[in-house]
Amino acid sequence: MLKINEIYASIQGESSHTGLPCIFIRLTGCNLRCSWCDTAYAFHKGDDLTVEETMQKVETFSLPLVEITGGEPLMQEDVYPLMVALLEKGYKVMLETGGALPIDKVPEKVIKILDIKCPGSGEEKRNHLENLKFLATHDEIKFVLLDRADYEWSRDLLQKYDLPSSTQVLFSPVFDKLDLKDLSEWILEDQLSVRLQTQLHKVIWSKDAIGV
Repeated sequence: MLKINEIYASIQGESSHTGLPCIFIRLTGCNLRCSWCDTAYAFHKGDDLTVEETMQKVETFSLPLVEITGGEPLMQEDVYPLMVALLEKGYKVMLETGGALPIDKVPEKVIKILDIKCPGSGEEKRNHLENLKFLATHDEIKFVLLDRADYEWSRDLLQKYDLPSSTQVLFSPVFDKLDLKDLSEWILEDQLSVRLQTQLHKVIWSKDAIGV
């Protein structure tokens, strides 16, 4: 049984798949409390659905791309059979995870968006950096940056682990907190091989919109 906060179709607002129509499955619950969290509404509320019932809801949208997100989806054991079921139906499956739980059981074909928490989140000590060993070439690493200190921390971690050479790295400013122009200039100045992103869904609708 899965506890699911919402299932909806929208435009993918993040990752290298930004701009594509996508089905979102948002699971309830999270083991982190990031200072800038924009989905606190998913911490507790949700409906209990079986994998089969979840698949039935997903299939009503007729879109090929699905993202499983949260909260923290890996807190729920039935997320694994859900990912398998989606793959077996031919969906392209993405998983967004906060990076504090192991990803070694995630099916290889799933595109993992692995968050690495910066100091500004208040949760950087929870990073499970062993996860870096389990990333495939199609996976992505995301840093959400609150300020210049977060940028420098992330830049130094990239250099320590030589991350850009192995997988796609995303730098995402906290919406309305860190200016895109400033972050762009820092990336260019340091010649980082990272992808700048913003939360496109918040640009299209609003920063407080839910279910889009």
